[in-house]
Amino acid sequence: MDTLRSIRLINHRLSGATKRQTPGDIVAQMGAMQAQDYTMAKWGVGIRLPGSTNREVEDAFNRGDILRTHVLRPTWHFVSPANIRWMLSLSAGRIQSSARSRDRELEITEELYSKTNRLIQKALEGNKHLTRETLERELEQAGIKGGSSRMVHFMMRAETEGIVCSGALQGKSHTYALLEERVPQAAPLHKEEALAKLVRLYFTSHGPAALPDFVWWSGLSQTEARIGLEAVSSDLVAERINGQTYYHAASGNIPASTCSACLLPAFDEYIISYKDRQAVLPSEHHAKAVSSNGIFRPTIIVNGQVAGLWKKAASKNTPVLLNFFEQPDASAEESVHKAVDAFMAFQR
Repeated sequence: MDTLRSIRLINHRLSGATKRQTPGDIVAQMGAMQAQDYTMAKWGVGIRLPGSTNREVEDAFNRGDILRTHVLRPTWHFVSPANIRWMLSLSAGRIQSSARSRDRELEITEELYSKTNRLIQKALEGNKHLTRETLERELEQAGIKGGSSRMVHFMMRAETEGIVCSGALQGKSHTYALLEERVPQAAPLHKEEALAKLVRLYFTSHGPAALPDFVWWSGLSQTEARIGLEAVSSDLVAERINGQTYYHAASGNIPASTCSACLLPAFDEYIISYKDRQAVLPSEHHAKAVSSNGIFRPTIIVNGQVAGLWKKAASKNTPVLLNFFEQPDASAEESVHKAVDAFMAFQR
């Protein structure tokens, strides 16, 4: 498991990074990064980009180098403009199906979705970036009842149909923009091509991982996952670990284990993107790091394993509060304090 964790840290860009990259590069290489907590998601990019700042990542987001939308599992993700359309082609149908029961409760029909899509598209034409509240007013002026729950569904449907994506922030408020005005059109991929591309992206950026991990991360079916895996299996290394087959891209020599630490954001890919998390999050600590309703808390990572929790504090004298599961040794504690310094440098 030590080797598995070492390779994952490298593939997740959490160790061994030497080449200077951009926030957009990181998101493109990771494939998709869960991002319902926008502030934490920015740090998820920043921690993989040593020397970067919150402003640098936010500027990339506002320019559209990074997009935030509902894709893969029905939750927010950061994705790159180059990947958004073909990823939506794979996951949109499943996301829409998952919403149908709630659609009925909210009295939303396919006919109503067609109408709201047209109105939203018209309101955003001309490179307008509008908040959900502004779009809600547009719909209500057309006689369509809004409300928080219905607007979530209206906007998610517009996202999954490739009509809208994230726009630039207005102060601290998120906006929507037309995808066709934000991202140049590209030739669509056949489903088999898209499946192969997604599988390769996942196992290159998240491996070593098992096929059930990919199924969890992608939200696709076992059958679709196997089709994609068969198409790229010759490009991946397969290893048996504890009776399970793990796949990852071929890599060079793995560096010798040294004490290293980082402060991962909430919902970070290093933890959330696996069905089986025991390699990095021992079962006795799982409930501390992941709540019963699926909230993934910010974690302290030491040598690839979750060693505690952290949170940003209000005090300038104590900027970060650390809560270790067990008292770390001196070397680990020193590494964690360097990780705190890196987080604070990003915030400036």
